[in-house]
Amino acid sequence: AVDEFRYAARVFKPYRHIRKVSIFGSARVPEDEPHYELAAQFCRLLAEQGFMVITGAAQGILKAGIEGAGTENSFGVNILLPFESPATILQDDPKLVTFRYFFTRKIFFVKEADAFALFPGGFGTQDEGFEVLTLLQTGKAPPMPLVLMELPGDDYWETWDRFVRDQVLARGFISPEDLSLYKIAHSAEEAMAWIKSYYSNYHSVRQVRDRLVIRLER
Repeated sequence: AVDEFRYAARVFKPYRHIRKVSIFGSARVPEDEPHYELAAQFCRLLAEQGFMVITGAAQGILKAGIEGAGTENSFGVNILLPFESPATILQDDPKLVTFRYFFTRKIFFVKEADAFALFPGGFGTQDEGFEVLTLLQTGKAPPMPLVLMELPGDDYWETWDRFVRDQVLARGFISPEDLSLYKIAHSAEEAMAWIKSYYSNYHSVRQVRDRLVIRLER
């Protein structure tokens, strides 16, 4: 695990000055499914605005993200699984890192990101989304935008949001202000505008002795 951490840190180090967006979503989405095109379109916009993307370097949404951003603007943080073939996307690209452990992989999904975009997915997507929300809620990750991507008329994240509001919030397990940790977006343009707006105001945060210092662009 320590070797994985050291290797991945060396891979990301030359790109620390470039903002990156971690992309989560199902690897089972076929290429003719509308969310595949949405992911490709969104990552294309990110690359045009100077962002890089981090995906799991698998199929489905993750492949769409790399296709949209281009391999030159993409990192792959793949995971070795007993029932799946090794990653072929970004093969031989130095920006592809293959992990044996989920926890080291998750560290780099969060540690190197400046924003997150979640597309519809399964247990893995839900796990990654809730982990990011927990880190943002508790201050263990710096403030950053998290967008939940779905097509107009779809209700994947709308249903999820109702559960959060009707069950988690209603029972007092989270606070009303925690709902501002995420935003549902129904187009690539809407999500891109939200991330750009976020970083046109927010710059960074750090702890100085007993004070939390937030630096703003304006």
